Amino acid sequence: MISIQPLFAKLLNKLIKIKNKIKSSRISVILPAFNEELTIKQCIVAFHKALPEAHIWIINNNSFDDTEFIARATLTKLKCNGGIINEARQGKGNALRRAFYELDSEYYVLCDADLTYPIGLTRELLKPVLDNLADMVVGDRHTLGKYAYKNQRAFHSFGNILVRFLVNRLFKANLVDIMSGFRAFNRKFVKNYPILVGGFEIETDMTLHALDKRLRIIEIPIDYKERPLGSYSKLNTVSDGAKVIFTIFRILRYYKPLIFFGVFALILSLLGLILGFPVILEWLRFDYIKHIPLAILSTGLEIISALLLGIGLILDSIAYHEKALFERENLRSHQK
Repeated sequence: MISIQPLFAKLLNKLIKIKNKIKSSRISVILPAFNEELTIKQCIVAFHKALPEAHIWIINNNSFDDTEFIARATLTKLKCNGGIINEARQGKGNALRRAFYELDSEYYVLCDADLTYPIGLTRELLKPVLDNLADMVVGDRHTLGKYAYKNQRAFHSFGNILVRFLVNRLFKANLVDIMSGFRAFNRKFVKNYPILVGGFEIETDMTLHALDKRLRIIEIPIDYKERPLGSYSKLNTVSDGAKVIFTIFRILRYYKPLIFFGVFALILSLLGLILGFPVILEWLRFDYIKHIPLAILSTGLEIISALLLGIGLILDSIAYHEKALFERENLRSHQK
């Protein structure tokens, strides 16, 4: 008697493969979009011209204008591979997380859908990834000087400089553009990158992940254009800048905990010594302590300092172990 269970299992596997094949391609272009009705059509047309073989995916992130309608009509008219993926959770990080989860490709291109990046240079951006020279390629807006000229928000520029300085110092890197939204990735980067942020700090988080995991990064200088008339930026200098700085501290806490907790331990230890110095002098001179509260405070600070240092050492060992696991998984996936 023939069992139908193996036949059913084979049929189910075939259906899963067919479903997955719909969103599988060699190159996927990912365009997160929130209210980009003025630019989404031109963006799709430009990418289809630059990479006609690519699948173009618009990640519609709760747009309340005609972004989805225009995008769908444009894809149909061009007979372009790809489609629309709707992500209800607001934020660029959430949109990208959905795209990385849904799409199965060898190579990926990420670009903002606002026409500020030179889409015609997409093949140049992809080349180091295609040639296996990089895991992530970043379109560098700063080297050619156009971004500084076009960007008139002084506080925003200061935030970019501060973040770049902190990242380069902490990870001993020499990157120019930490927050560029024009990037190319290989499959190894995408499928091994846990996206734990939800908003515009995603670019900083990607860069920090690549630096921490010793992935290969190449920057290619690009021009930067202003948004078309009527189109507006979704960035808020203060709130998004604060999120980026918070992301750096969060990454420090997770990936470089010895530095993070060690700095606080050193500060509290020095403060405890300063406050405890009069107490020590008093005990040495009079063999008696009158400033009991000060003695308790300085002792408490030293105890907390020692605890923070201990926490930093333990978490640093765990972070090192996580890096070892990441490297081992990379080796295994490379051998398959």
